[in-house]
Amino acid sequence: MVQKGSSNQQKTEGEEIVKKRQGTEKAGLFGSFSGKSLIIFDLDGTLAPSKAPMDSEMSSLLAKLLEKRKVAVISGGSYAQFQKQFLASLDCPAGLLKNLYLFPTCSTSFYRYKTQGTGPGARSAGLRARGGGAESTGEWERVYREALSEEEKKKILVAFLKTFQELGYSSPKKTYGQVLEDRETQITFSALGQEAPLPEKEEWDPKQEKRLALKKVLDKHLPEFEVRIGGTTSIDVTRKGIDKSYGIKQIEKHLGISKKEMLFVGDALFPGGNDYPVKEAGVQCISVQGVEDCKKVIKKLL
Repeated sequence: MVQKGSSNQQKTEGEEIVKKRQGTEKAGLFGSFSGKSLIIFDLDGTLAPSKAPMDSEMSSLLAKLLEKRKVAVISGGSYAQFQKQFLASLDCPAGLLKNLYLFPTCSTSFYRYKTQGTGPGARSAGLRARGGGAESTGEWERVYREALSEEEKKKILVAFLKTFQELGYSSPKKTYGQVLEDRETQITFSALGQEAPLPEKEEWDPKQEKRLALKKVLDKHLPEFEVRIGGTTSIDVTRKGIDKSYGIKQIEKHLGISKKEMLFVGDALFPGGNDYPVKEAGVQCISVQGVEDCKKVIKKLL
């Protein structure tokens, strides 16, 4: 576990983060959405529970939103996770998928839908997107990918081991799947493992105190990388400057949409959270406290 010496400080920081998550960004829920042509969503804790599929109501709401506006999803999950968690649950006409843009692993890669050759009867986004793996993208075309080198990956993994040792941190007695995952463009630490049950994940670090302590030491060991808190138990590490704000720049570059036309919806808009760079980039943001909160935002947009 994290050493107790900094527990009071981390507790205070964690409480402040919770207050900020429930603070001014949420006031935007009642503000104006006029002029917003692109709505950007986080995935885990926003469109769907952590590592769980979207429900049918969310799928229906997104299909309706795609009729009116462009939609992007920026998440710390890999493209394979997008396929499993998001695309497989999304039921919408193929003709609307040209309005959908995917940015896995904190926007270190970008996928857009190929419209050519789409049959008149095609409907389910998920059925076409499943394929045989992250490289088998079906009708989804990868625009770019910022892959980490083997040397960079090794340095990040060593930094995690040093951090664990310095803080006296040990993994929980029971974990589910990979704890340190190589997502090619990002290294992700998931304290309970990638496949942990959601109730256990929600109980592990609800105020981010444990991850704040880990992040503080990781920042010291990895000054040339971005270290961000994501999901319910995760820490994401990417190259310096490659975070969700990088995705905003790529949207401006590839889609020609300005920041003032964007609206971001996410659950980690606190300092150190992996959504926070979007706020720092100057995009209007709305902080939500889960899937049901997000549905309220979409219904207002409709």
